[in-house]
Amino acid sequence: MTETTTAESPVGATSDGRARVAADAAARGIAIEFVDRPAADSLEAAAALLGIAPSTIVKTLVVKRHDGTFLFALVPGDRQISWAKLRSVVGVNKLRLPEAAIALEATGYERGTITPLGSSTPWPVFADARIVGTRIAMGAGAQGLSAFVDAGALISGLDATVADISD
Repeated sequence: MTETTTAESPVGATSDGRARVAADAAARGIAIEFVDRPAADSLEAAAALLGIAPSTIVKTLVVKRHDGTFLFALVPGDRQISWAKLRSVVGVNKLRLPEAAIALEATGYERGTITPLGSSTPWPVFADARIVGTRIAMGAGAQGLSAFVDAGALISGLDATVADISD
């Protein structure tokens, strides 16, 4: 099942996470397409189910700062976050991935479904420069669901900082 939402036509939600994603995307004027898919046990499996390359899936990583605040890092699926690069861009000495329960508490989403759209707290977003100019798939706030979006519209709508943050 594929549905598209824009600021003019929000999609009715089938779950709280999906509803939050759709509402936030609509409020920001970001067109988003939801695609139901079977559960996947890896990023590569999700890419195969969607018929796309792993690099097209963008991982939304919740990153914890030493002061207890968080940020989102958007990284292509075929790459890893570069801690040195991200620390440099953020201007801090310490960053880390929090435990799954802490990421859930910080965003309202469980791992595998995390997206900056509709997060329970609007943390700053840092997007890897490699996603610019592409149509990406990402978490959609619920298991078995992917969100397709134009990366440029997402970056603009979230006022994300674009930088080389991956290896």
